[in-house]
Amino acid sequence: MEIILALAIGVLTGSGVWLLLRPRTYQVIMGLALLSYAVNLFIFSMGRQGLAINKAPVLVNGVPQDLAHYADPMPQALVLTAIVIGFAMTALFLVVLLASRGSSGTDHVDGVHSRTEQEML
Repeated sequence: MEIILALAIGVLTGSGVWLLLRPRTYQVIMGLALLSYAVNLFIFSMGRQGLAINKAPVLVNGVPQDLAHYADPMPQALVLTAIVIGFAMTALFLVVLLASRGSSGTDHVDGVHSRTEQEML
């Protein structure tokens, strides 16, 4: 299971970095989203180690109330917060993308048309 999780994090990170290096703003935004998903998956997977394997997430009668018997809620809270912040960031970037495309007429990161687009015009 750990190898599948590591491969998923690696693929998301690699795809996100590749999209960040693309010339169009929409691809850059999708790259940021993939990177944030990779980080969320990494934080969540690190929360599984130690305390959280086969442990109850809530208090149960008859079980001692110490950390050895329960899951750690901190990684779950961090990932939930990161998901909300990532959604807000993506929405803001999409609004800025639409405003930039409307004012400049292009969606390239540097604001100029590519050679193929200039030849088509």
